[in-house]
Amino acid sequence: MVQREVRDFLRAHEQRRRQLPRSLLVGWVAGLCAVAFRTALSFADGLRDWLIVFVHAHPLATFPLPLALGAAGGATAVYLVARIAPEATGSGIPHVKAVLHGLKQLVWPRVLAVKFVGGVVGIGAGLALGREGPTIQMGAAVGQMVGGWFPCTARERRTLIAAGAGAGLAAAFNAPLSGLVFVLEEVQRDFSPGVFAATLIASGVADFTTRLLLGQVPVFSVRTEFIPPLSLVPFALLLGAVAGLLGVAFNRGLLASLDLFDRLRGRPQWVGGALVGVGIGAVAMVAPSAVGGGHHLVERMLAGQISLVALAGFFVVRFVLTMLSYGCGAPGGIFAPLLVLGSGMGLAIGEIVTRVFPAAVGDVQVFAVIGMAAYFTAIVRAPLTGIVLMVEMTGNYALVLPLVVACLAAYGVADYLRDRPIYEALLERDLLRAQSSPEIGGTLLLDFTIAAGAPFDGKRVRELGLPAGAIIIMRRRGFHEEVPTADSELSAGDQITVLVSPEAAAALPVLQQGVG
Repeated sequence: MVQREVRDFLRAHEQRRRQLPRSLLVGWVAGLCAVAFRTALSFADGLRDWLIVFVHAHPLATFPLPLALGAAGGATAVYLVARIAPEATGSGIPHVKAVLHGLKQLVWPRVLAVKFVGGVVGIGAGLALGREGPTIQMGAAVGQMVGGWFPCTARERRTLIAAGAGAGLAAAFNAPLSGLVFVLEEVQRDFSPGVFAATLIASGVADFTTRLLLGQVPVFSVRTEFIPPLSLVPFALLLGAVAGLLGVAFNRGLLASLDLFDRLRGRPQWVGGALVGVGIGAVAMVAPSAVGGGHHLVERMLAGQISLVALAGFFVVRFVLTMLSYGCGAPGGIFAPLLVLGSGMGLAIGEIVTRVFPAAVGDVQVFAVIGMAAYFTAIVRAPLTGIVLMVEMTGNYALVLPLVVACLAAYGVADYLRDRPIYEALLERDLLRAQSSPEIGGTLLLDFTIAAGAPFDGKRVRELGLPAGAIIIMRRRGFHEEVPTADSELSAGDQITVLVSPEAAAALPVLQQGVG
């Protein structure tokens, strides 16, 4: 028994040793992809801004150009997704989660191509989406690509995919710890040493590559040097509660937008992208900073160039544009857009609080930082990622206390209202749509971890009620792996591998519910 445990431990150590150079390679390639994407998108944003200035200088002859640019960009982005890589729609994070759980396949060449080109064209044309969604999914695709260059087990390949996703987020925000925490807390939810080490290495290398080629300043940079007073804590609690309410509205609005565009599927999908693009172009003519990723809008907010009433107006406009841009099926993330919304919400509340209690707040910009973290937590339900991201972006660890208070309040309000985390809701929506056909696309090899108190916890394999065609072929408990029998008992913490045949699609919801 002791010899087997030692052998299993040594095997796991050997696997982690092999992952080191592969993780370095994943981080480097993912960083280069992110640099190329950010550079191309910056050029596209600059071209759009130049066009708006040109139209304002010659309004009579050129006013249709922003509308045409928006329509062409939206239609092209949606067409590429619908025709070549449907899995590249939206942020791609739900798809990465499905791949890591063995529920879907990742065909890296088409994901890389469509996510890059479609993201640059769509966001560059003004769609209110973020660049981090494409870099995360492209990073995951890089992990799959690098895994194919070496002899890898399925588990090692999934680890590289997770590491690539973390590297993509790190490269998007110059925030390596956020990339690591996001993978552990949201994407993979696997705190094993192998996943931790591979993701940390890949995120660090991707961040170094990005800083080396693009500079040290992240996409969103908010500098606050002072130590916030303790009198700020009650207002952080209030801000978190408001963020929780608005976060629930965001999640439900996003799902409703997807349902709305689904009902329009009788016509070509690119038509919806074109119509949204026309609306984006119209907004760009009036308020250029309100479209695109939102970086310029945040800069104006933090510079105090936007009044309290205008902050509320921009929040509503960006909210609607994000719903439509994501719902039409274009490639792009919601990470950066929700940070823009959180910043505006936080500054608006900060302006009100400052006028009523001028001595209790200090720097009103702190509310923008707290608002970003709280709104992110309410929507994604990943408070640690939100806190770490804000600390990395501001370089001010002293903000941790108000950040923790606001994030916990946002989390509590959203959870009390029984709202699903957005990426889980999107993944479940995709899986339910895939199950609308009587058969799944092919034989699946799924990995699950049994949660404490789940229906499968404490049951024997024969008692699980799995349909014919769904077989548990492996059980891992610690370092020990075995092929279970009908009398094998499952317990919390066990990792099981299930083989699901094409005719056993009904096993998917049973497994998802059973493991908790």
